[in-house]
Amino acid sequence: MRCWLQTEEMALEELMQRLNAVSQCADEIMHQDIIPLYAADIQDQLKKQFAYLSGGRGGDGCPVITFPDYPAFSEIPEKEFQNVLTYLTSIPSLRDAGIGFILVIDRRQDKWTSVKASILRIAASFPGNLQLVLVLRPTGFFHRALSDIAFRFNKDELKMKVPVIMLGSVSELQGYIDKTQLTEDLGGTLDYCHSRWLSRRTAIEGFAQKVKQTAQILQSFGTELAETELPNDVQSTSSLLATHTEKKDKMKEDIRLAVEQGDDILGSITKPVTVNPEYKLNQDQLDNQTTVERLLAQLHETETAFDEFWIKHQQKLEQCLRLRNFEQNFREVKAALDTVSERLSAFTDVGNSLSHVEHILKDLANFEEKSSETIAKARMLASEGDDFIQSNHYAVDSIIPKCSELHHLCDALTTETEQRRNLLNKSLELHGLLEKSMKWCDEGIYLLASQPVDKCQSQDGAESALQEIEKFLDTGASNKIKELSKIYREYAHILNEDLKEHVQKVFQKQESMEEMFQKRQVSLKKLAAKQTRPVQPVAPRPEAFVKSPCTSPGLQRDYGSNSESSAIRRVNYRKGKSEMTELHQSRGGSTMDDEENLAVLRQHVINELIETERAYVEELLCVLEGYAAEMDNPLMAHLISPELQNKKDILFGNMEEIYHFHNRIFLRELENYMEYPELVGRCFLDQMEDFQIYEKYCQNKPRSESLWRQFSDSAFFQECQRKLDHKLSLDSYLLKPVQRITKYQLLLKEMLKYSKNCEGAEDLQEALTSILGILKAVNDSMHQIAITGYDGNLNELGKLLMQGSFNVWIDHKKGHSKVKDLARFKPMQRHLFLHEKAVLFCKKREENGEGYEKAPSYSYKHSLNMAAVGITENVKGDAKKFEIWYNAREEVYIIQAPTPEVKATWVNEIRKVLTSQLQACREASQHRTLEHTQSLPLPASSCTSPSRNHIRNTKKMEEKKADLPSLEGYGTTVAPKFPEKGKGWAKTSHSLDASEENDGWSSAEDPLNSSDAEEEGGGGGGGEMKLTPGKYTVVTDYEKGVSEEFTVKSGDLVQLIREGEDGLWYVKNLSTGREGWIPANNLLILIGNSKSAQSLSSSESGTASSTLSTSSSCSDSCNVSSTSFSDIKG
Repeated sequence: MRCWLQTEEMALEELMQRLNAVSQCADEIMHQDIIPLYAADIQDQLKKQFAYLSGGRGGDGCPVITFPDYPAFSEIPEKEFQNVLTYLTSIPSLRDAGIGFILVIDRRQDKWTSVKASILRIAASFPGNLQLVLVLRPTGFFHRALSDIAFRFNKDELKMKVPVIMLGSVSELQGYIDKTQLTEDLGGTLDYCHSRWLSRRTAIEGFAQKVKQTAQILQSFGTELAETELPNDVQSTSSLLATHTEKKDKMKEDIRLAVEQGDDILGSITKPVTVNPEYKLNQDQLDNQTTVERLLAQLHETETAFDEFWIKHQQKLEQCLRLRNFEQNFREVKAALDTVSERLSAFTDVGNSLSHVEHILKDLANFEEKSSETIAKARMLASEGDDFIQSNHYAVDSIIPKCSELHHLCDALTTETEQRRNLLNKSLELHGLLEKSMKWCDEGIYLLASQPVDKCQSQDGAESALQEIEKFLDTGASNKIKELSKIYREYAHILNEDLKEHVQKVFQKQESMEEMFQKRQVSLKKLAAKQTRPVQPVAPRPEAFVKSPCTSPGLQRDYGSNSESSAIRRVNYRKGKSEMTELHQSRGGSTMDDEENLAVLRQHVINELIETERAYVEELLCVLEGYAAEMDNPLMAHLISPELQNKKDILFGNMEEIYHFHNRIFLRELENYMEYPELVGRCFLDQMEDFQIYEKYCQNKPRSESLWRQFSDSAFFQECQRKLDHKLSLDSYLLKPVQRITKYQLLLKEMLKYSKNCEGAEDLQEALTSILGILKAVNDSMHQIAITGYDGNLNELGKLLMQGSFNVWIDHKKGHSKVKDLARFKPMQRHLFLHEKAVLFCKKREENGEGYEKAPSYSYKHSLNMAAVGITENVKGDAKKFEIWYNAREEVYIIQAPTPEVKATWVNEIRKVLTSQLQACREASQHRTLEHTQSLPLPASSCTSPSRNHIRNTKKMEEKKADLPSLEGYGTTVAPKFPEKGKGWAKTSHSLDASEENDGWSSAEDPLNSSDAEEEGGGGGGGEMKLTPGKYTVVTDYEKGVSEEFTVKSGDLVQLIREGEDGLWYVKNLSTGREGWIPANNLLILIGNSKSAQSLSSSESGTASSTLSTSSSCSDSCNVSSTSFSDIKG
């Protein structure tokens, strides 16, 4: 900078010197340095033409000044006379003026007295040197003679420094001055026009002044440019450069105009020669030409000097502008690099899992990709600064440190990024080892848990299990952690406390697993080395008979028919008992190992459940404090758009309620089960009602997501995310409750898998079922809120049980035949919603949008009151179809499910609804009948109501049940005689195929109200009864069959499949899907000895299909109005 200032000062000084020289030269050219007088100043005086400089020269080049005949010569003021003579004598060059002037005084028309006075005045006032005075005396005789006499007598008086010659004629004058140097009025040929001469002199002098003024203006402008302080910002510097350039252009334009002016003057001087090449310029014209050329040369010098100065000044301004741009870019790039450095410094986390490290590496790669542009800009700016230095920029001292800083920052960021990547790759490598070790441990634990204990009791089985274990342990070389100290040394630079603790846990888990393997190996080696003990024969003793506790349903029960077979059985039993005792002794250690393995797995699941629950609670609190609370913060109000204000409840829903439940209740309860993981199902069951709050949150989620999409780019959310240092935006955290409620069922399944033989297995199963029910309810409610067009209150329809899409055909019994045919062949796409009191038919409409806005809506069409419907379970020809009919089959809806499984689920659910309605009707009917019987004690007639028949039948059933023998001793009982076919009770159909083809259900056609039932039972109840295959409804509970897992309860639908030996029937419980054997005498009591037993009777002629509904008489008896819903809407 200092060097540049010196250069600037030198350039200005040089400019000043050159422009001063131009000004002085201009004055010298015009002789203004001696006599500062201009023609323009005395133009009026010169116009009188009492004296003029014609341009003629004497023999030795003396300038000739002519005093023409001017009558008022004596009246010319002295001042004017002096000015004119002074100006005229200043025009010739100094050399010519130094020789002396020749004065030609023309007084031919004057008097002697005037001549004398003129000569005396001129002699007294002439400022220059005189060489010769030539006087043309008066031409009149008298005055001529008088002048001769007077001149002789006054010769001394007229004595001057030069001789005065009196001439009588112009011819005499031509003897002294050549004719070509005399004007025409003196008889010469010199071309002279006084007005032209005056105009040219004025122009030349004006041009000379212009040259001088231009030089002076450029001096001032140069000083201004040099003394201007350079701005410190880009805009001001750019503005200054533009201003100076504009002024420079104006100066250049003035110089151009001055040059044109000089060229015009020069052209006018040389025009005669241009017109006539033979024309000779007189000396005066030549002097003028020389003067103008010298002035033009000075003007060009002025322009050259200024141009050279301007180039340097412009270079300085442009360098200044580039410097200011460089400084501004430096500040911006420096700030960007600082931001990059700050963000890079945030990558301190080395990750807590393999996926976490991969995620961080991905974030680092994205960060590096984004920051590479900033680093590239910084390097380019540093390169630009280096170019400034190479080009000798005036501010090199300021640029060098900045370039060095940019290079250092870029190198430091690149190095640090590489170091971060290396650390994360090292962490990735370590977590990979840990993941492999954990996976190896999990596979090992699973291997131990999956080895069948019964197969390991044999020598071959034990050896096989040993081989599996040894083969698995061989894989540990590449999967397990060998030396913990080596891990600590190799990964010391990334091992923080948490990661070190994680490594220790993994290593401990690995050691525990290996210890379990060692124990299992020891046990298996004992079993493999164990020799089979020979069985000693034992003499049979009749008194030692022991009944087998596990008699198969298909075995003969006549144990006393053959003594030999009885003895063999006794020997086999003792042998088996002895072997079982030894087996339990030998495999005690193995069973213990299995239980230890399962305990480890259960502990792993409970740890994951509690740890993720704590993280979940922390995330909820973070969102509520970092986002929701900030929406009420006055300091953040300016960042919230007006449309987003007062929308907190929509955006966050009931998240606060969910947080308080988990933080205050559920998490604390979970922690109590840390030591008893198999009992955690009870914790879920105790809090199951509170989990209903998730349904409200999920129902609000579409509105929340829609609001988020509108304002996701809001400065408020970005600021909150920055403060929280979250890598993910708010919408990811708003999804956490939805993800959490779905996570519980996965953890419960895992816990249940490892706790099947534990005390809390039933609670775990019930908790899993309940959580799945909540998920289903949440999913169903998400669909239910999308129903549009329903006029009533959906909550009045009862609980939503099922929902799904189906093909639907509608058959109207009273409809037109063409309508029937059209309905038969063209199904409608309908989405059905099954409630406790009605089933809704809706049309699904897909929506355009994103996220929840893309979810479909359901346009309501019509609904059916469940109190007036019936179902036919199977439709011939399609296993996916079933029928829902309305008002005694006046309207039949053929429903085609996507799969047979979906159909079975729906039919089962509808059956439960209709069964529960039927049960409610019966209970109400029984209650009224009992009240009526108490008020009317007289015996009832044979035409009693179905409710009375039900009461009587129930009493008979209870009496029979009281006489029911113990089911444990059924093996020795004799089957009763069966009644004749067609008597005793109603049956479903005469064949299994028929029952499966048309499984119609209807509580409206209860056998108690059915004419068929009355006919079958009307012949007396004492006839023999016979069971036939078909479907029946159980009227009392039964919990002990041949298989302990097979139970039936009152209200269950059972199917009699086939009759076995010893009076046993193979029965399938259609309500639970379980199958088993039941003695016929017990089965008669369960379904056959009461007219209240439900059966599948024909509701229409010639069909095996009956219905289950709550319309007709049941509806009447329950006082249930079947018109509480419109029969058909829409």
